[in-house]
Amino acid sequence: MLEEIIPEVAGASAARHARGLSGGRTTPRRLSEIGGDVDERLPLSIHEFARVLGGGVVPGSIVLIGGDPGIGKSTLLLQVALEMARRTPVLYVSGEESERQIKMRAKRLLRLAQNGADAAAVEEAFPQDLFLVTETNLSQILEHIAEVKPQLLILDSVQTTYIPELDSSAGSVTQVRETAARLRELAKSSGMAVFLIGHVTKEGAIAGPRVLEHIVDTVLYLEGDRFQSYRLLRSTKNRFGATSEVGVFEMRERGLVEIVNPSEAFLAERMVNAPGSAIVVTMEGTRPLLVEIQGLTSPTAFGNPRRTPNGIDFNRLLLTAAVLTRRLGMRLGEQDIFVNVVGGISISEPAADLAVAAAIASSLRGVPVRAESVLIGEVGLSGELRLVGQMPARLREAAKLGFKTAIVPRRLRQFEPWPEDIQVVEARSLRQALEAALLPGSPDEKAE
Repeated sequence: MLEEIIPEVAGASAARHARGLSGGRTTPRRLSEIGGDVDERLPLSIHEFARVLGGGVVPGSIVLIGGDPGIGKSTLLLQVALEMARRTPVLYVSGEESERQIKMRAKRLLRLAQNGADAAAVEEAFPQDLFLVTETNLSQILEHIAEVKPQLLILDSVQTTYIPELDSSAGSVTQVRETAARLRELAKSSGMAVFLIGHVTKEGAIAGPRVLEHIVDTVLYLEGDRFQSYRLLRSTKNRFGATSEVGVFEMRERGLVEIVNPSEAFLAERMVNAPGSAIVVTMEGTRPLLVEIQGLTSPTAFGNPRRTPNGIDFNRLLLTAAVLTRRLGMRLGEQDIFVNVVGGISISEPAADLAVAAAIASSLRGVPVRAESVLIGEVGLSGELRLVGQMPARLREAAKLGFKTAIVPRRLRQFEPWPEDIQVVEARSLRQALEAALLPGSPDEKAE
């Protein structure tokens, strides 16, 4: 069934605002004459959130946060508002919930943060500079901004806000684009930081025009399985910090709690010496994370064996299984293969290829991978191993968590020396790496 395409005309009002809201004629200035500290940021006590932003909230910046419904976007930004309002005025604009609903959630967050304080103590704990309004008319919102003069504006959400001069409905392409453009101009001219909450489509992209992501300075996605407690705040665009940076949170009763050591959290429930388990050090932005990859092979009951990945790319799983079959002679054509990344996170880099291959081989042969080892490397179609980037940082993180051995591709060029506090085993091929990684035992031997 084809959907009807309806054209939308922005109109003269939108065109006028597209020229800018600064008012008057702009004047070129020498770079040396521009005042202010270019490194000035508003500090945040939520360190994981601040690190993803690049060190704090940049005045005059506009940040877009997307994520699935119910993933915790509003909760996270309400926590930020409660914390920031103790030092600077904050205006929280909601088009999704009523004032009473937001007040109830804020009371719950504060009460649990204070270990179950009574109602009077919670009321006293509310910041005096946190202002709340439920409004979807952008003209009214701009009037509230002029009255409150906040340093931080939170808009929940950009799809519910509309400009009355435009004929289209809220959430349309024109409304979303023009709303973001006007708020951007206001942020740049006033120095007010703006956080926009955006809905996502079924494919996981920000709903509305793609140009919305080009208008803002920073794009963050809050990811995670709704049935898992961990949430990843991932930066896909950042004009003031590193892209692909990740902050790790855990959804608890008192809101999103930052995880200071995610690697330790992801490995907390690991079963040592269980067949089908391997540890990889993956890079999320500038942070190395140790995660467990589980593999399971089972004789297929159907004509076509299944390949079921959870947390890794389906095509990378097919490639790894093909190399194990063709280059190492493993009979995987008769096996269903299941691969899972523990913790609900997704790994997109090829550095996990070796750990995926080891988990599959370990399950097929019934022998565990050495418990104190990590495996890092990309698998080529000829069965060779290839180096991946930032190896010293990965190895230092593994050594910090107590791992004794790292199985990595052999270096064919000169690099900086390996860290001394972990034994590095270099392998040229996948066969050599699996011989070093798997404990001795017959193919039918099962771990205790």
